[in-house]
Amino acid sequence: MSGILESNTCFRGCCSSDAIRLHLPSSCYSLHSTIARGSESTVFEAKLHGRRVAAKKPVLSTTDALDKYHRELQLLCKLDHPGLAKLVAAHSRPPDYLFFFEFYEMGSLAHKLHMEEWNPSVHEALVIAYDLAKALCYMHELGVVHRDVKPGNILLDKKIHPHLADFGLASYKQDLKQVSEENWKSSGKPTGGFHKKNMVGTLIYMAPEVLRNGIHTEKSDVYSFAISVNELLTGVVPYTDIRAEAQAHTVLEMSFTEQKLTAAIASEGLRPILAQSGIPASLLALIQRSWDSTPALRPYFNEITKELEEIMKDFIKENVNKSLELLSSSQSSQYQSSPNVLSHFQEDFNWFTQGDLASKRIHDGFANMKLWPNFLHESQHYRPTLSWGSFATCGRRENMEDTHFLLPQMCNEKDIHVFGIFDGHRGSAAAEFSVRALPGFLQTFGYTSSPSDALYEAFVNTDVAFKKELASYCTVRRVTQKDWHPGCTALTSLIVGNKLFVANAGDCRAILCRAGHPFPMSKEHLASCHEERMRVMSEGMEVKWQVNTWRVGPAALEVTRSIGDGDLKPAVTAEPEIIETSLSTADEFLVMGSDGLWDVMSNEEVISIVRDTVKEPSMCSKRLSTVATERGSVDNITVIVVFLLPVSTAERVY
Repeated sequence: MSGILESNTCFRGCCSSDAIRLHLPSSCYSLHSTIARGSESTVFEAKLHGRRVAAKKPVLSTTDALDKYHRELQLLCKLDHPGLAKLVAAHSRPPDYLFFFEFYEMGSLAHKLHMEEWNPSVHEALVIAYDLAKALCYMHELGVVHRDVKPGNILLDKKIHPHLADFGLASYKQDLKQVSEENWKSSGKPTGGFHKKNMVGTLIYMAPEVLRNGIHTEKSDVYSFAISVNELLTGVVPYTDIRAEAQAHTVLEMSFTEQKLTAAIASEGLRPILAQSGIPASLLALIQRSWDSTPALRPYFNEITKELEEIMKDFIKENVNKSLELLSSSQSSQYQSSPNVLSHFQEDFNWFTQGDLASKRIHDGFANMKLWPNFLHESQHYRPTLSWGSFATCGRRENMEDTHFLLPQMCNEKDIHVFGIFDGHRGSAAAEFSVRALPGFLQTFGYTSSPSDALYEAFVNTDVAFKKELASYCTVRRVTQKDWHPGCTALTSLIVGNKLFVANAGDCRAILCRAGHPFPMSKEHLASCHEERMRVMSEGMEVKWQVNTWRVGPAALEVTRSIGDGDLKPAVTAEPEIIETSLSTADEFLVMGSDGLWDVMSNEEVISIVRDTVKEPSMCSKRLSTVATERGSVDNITVIVVFLLPVSTAERVY
């Protein structure tokens, strides 16, 4: 590289390069917005000589951390492969130590999968797996083990080519072999991962031998590669049923501790649910061999790349004839979608909007009708005086999958009020769709049915509409090979005059404060309930004891009723249970919450906290959510508080 000075070394003189600048004048670079922040470094979007780059600034508070910086720099100066994040420069002199890398526009594979909910085709997944395997093969041939292979460390360029990044834990194999249990010393913490005594890496991607305090070898990278490729195919974070990024110690529905997960992977052979329909059997077999419990039985990366080449050839050959058939069919069709239309659909698809549209399709023809006139004319002597508020938070999760709505004075009827909470799992799509669709269906059926019947029909029709919309979405986006079946639990409270109707499907909960005591208005639908378990099994669905509780089907759901979850229908039904009661002056307030609240708080505690809080429903909702987070709730938390009696100004202020 032209222009590099002869003394192109780090401050210590231990690192040198003929191609990469190792010290820079401060005038030639500038740091801008933060891309990512971890315990050991911060990554910035930056400019270097006017060029857009990513700058990694490590936290160097100890001599060990400074030693680690120089080891990483030495390694990066030697690595040169198109499948690895490219170091373009470094500043290796005090006071600022920096790495400058190529900027990869698409971000990490983890972000693409779980935040953007990208569904790659099988061919795209094969190409990413092949390119990643070649990069790891190159590293292993140099004698280097990466030790933190995961989607969060795989960056994508504009053409969706992968580039393995973050070499803070990378080490030469001979150095690792010299380490014994007596003198082992961690070389750093993984980004967002697990760091405990002899183990480094990210827990859900760590090989069994590493979890048993064994030495990390190239076969450990193979294991992490297999877990990552399966995640690429399923779109699901390992050991979870959610599509949003999870904490490293979570499993299934956040029930495992680090210790339990470690034991299950290392000793019991626990693995993520394998990708299924539409995936070549040879690829699934390769994944299973690559995550085998015995390192010696896992293939090397030179073998993996050869197998992936053959799998890609077979897949392309198999799909050529199918493509020709589809082309012939499309040419004879009267309607053909242009590439621009497809692209527009992918970019603008919005589940909230689709929910609105689905309910409006059957909404015409009721403009001059009133909702539940018979119920409103009954019991005229008492009407509750309502004030309402809500609060929702991600809690300790990275992504929000709860949704909720507040519809006081529905359709301008002063005595009709509706409130709802939807707790999404396996993605937010079902919750986002339902929060808009269900109120519309409820209004439509409210013109011709009783409140209870209208609630029942709203739940069932929302489920049917979501199934249709999801099928259409997958077909247009060509992701029919994906086993993606998002769902959500649902809780809706309907007040008509002095009557309260609560419909529930799943594990959200509603309680009344009646005469100062909690009065349950819903029942949770969980596989741990004998009655629900028997009902699900009678529909032919398997229920197994997993992770200290009963769970339904391959998805291992705890809940037995939900909207969506098409792969578990009809056993996991959308039919709600409905509880009805008459309101009186003994009823002070109604509290509705997703399970993130009730996981750490009893009915009595919720009543006590609301009664001890300023009588403003939004503040009460926020306090309940805050207390739940402080008590260790690891789920999204949504709370709705509805006061049913007049609240004085003094009560609101004090």
